[in-house]
Amino acid sequence: MDINTTVSQNIKHIREQKKLTLDAAAKTTGVSRSMLAQIEKGDVNPTLSVLWKIANGYKVSFTSLIEESEKQATILPFKDITPIVEDSGKYINYPLFTFDEQRLFETYRIVIAPDGGLQAEAHLAGTEEYITVFSGNIEVTVGDTVYSLNEGDSIRFKADITHSYRNIGSQEVILAMLIYYSKRA
Repeated sequence: MDINTTVSQNIKHIREQKKLTLDAAAKTTGVSRSMLAQIEKGDVNPTLSVLWKIANGYKVSFTSLIEESEKQATILPFKDITPIVEDSGKYINYPLFTFDEQRLFETYRIVIAPDGGLQAEAHLAGTEEYITVFSGNIEVTVGDTVYSLNEGDSIRFKADITHSYRNIGSQEVILAMLIYYSKRA
């Protein structure tokens, strides 16, 4: 989507969210009614000073006017995910939803072949991992403590110390992993 379309959609959406008519928006922002209408239709390319007037009048950030709004849903086709392969192909990590500053987490699909595993370094202070096993049997070692998980089991642990994952069964392990990064760090 081009920037003018994004700006026009955002400005109209914010005005409607605030339940302002074009006349009320013009009074609030100091931008004429006709200019606001043209911007919302995408007929004009507003100057930076006009965008700042609108942002200040609506009491929103400048970036909220120029950034594409988040999609209602995002689909990640499995065929489009580039895996990270470890342990001679016995540990495969499929990055799904990557970290961003607003969500503070990232998610992965992990596949571990029999006898496969990974030794992980400590993450940032305050980091936690959440794992659910969908098939197979796995050992998760956190520090000096070993946890055995079977199909359907879940674990949450502080991941700011060394930890590891090892398939202890005869079938492939498939698990979902969420890594949460605390704001406290």
